[in-house]
Amino acid sequence: MKKLLIHLLMFCVASALSLTGAAQPVGSDASGADALGAYVQDLLAKQQTTLKAPVGQKPWRIEVVLGQLDPRLKLAPCSKVQPFMPAGSPMWGRTRVGLRCEQGPVRWSVFWPVTVKVWGEALVPVTPLRPGVPVVAADFRLAEVDLAEKTSPAVMQLSEVVGRTVLRQVEPGQSVRQDDFKARRWFAAGDPVQLKVRGAGFAVAAEGTALTHGDEGQCARIRMDNGRIVCAQPVAERVAELIL
Repeated sequence: MKKLLIHLLMFCVASALSLTGAAQPVGSDASGADALGAYVQDLLAKQQTTLKAPVGQKPWRIEVVLGQLDPRLKLAPCSKVQPFMPAGSPMWGRTRVGLRCEQGPVRWSVFWPVTVKVWGEALVPVTPLRPGVPVVAADFRLAEVDLAEKTSPAVMQLSEVVGRTVLRQVEPGQSVRQDDFKARRWFAAGDPVQLKVRGAGFAVAAEGTALTHGDEGQCARIRMDNGRIVCAQPVAERVAELIL
């Protein structure tokens, strides 16, 4: 019971500091580092609400691993520290949290390295996947993996990969990523192509001829029947899409 009361007291004190500023200045000694770490944890706990699994999937499990500040840093005492997410730093994988001194003799700003692990269901192979061999549905099962472990998105749907080949061997149990697979070629240069044009409040379809190969993720040049040439994204068999 005594330990529980101590933990509750520490939590209340940390919460008060995050709202009103530290009663005691925070510096770069051991206790100051612990206080700064509490600010980081508090901000990340609030940010976790933005990480949600797609509808129909099991809820994601979030795990945050704090890194270490550079031990050579010597921070001046600060009475009010504000944590923030730097621009361009996602709440995903290896990232960082900013800490800014807003009340103190010296204004400083540092970045605390963190790793955000997002555990969710994705496809993993049950047998080795070898380059040049098209994969089938029986090659995979669903398993919990760290979705944020790599920058390339994890594959969650069989429809995204069945019939494709991998670029490198993938061992059983490893999370398969979109960049593990060779891009699909939806049409070849010279093929007739249906072009779907979408914009705000409208959608039309037209016919054209591919001037370049229609590789997934790459812009394909298409000549319309009126002679106009556009750059569109290949999205299906002999189908490209242009968003205005």
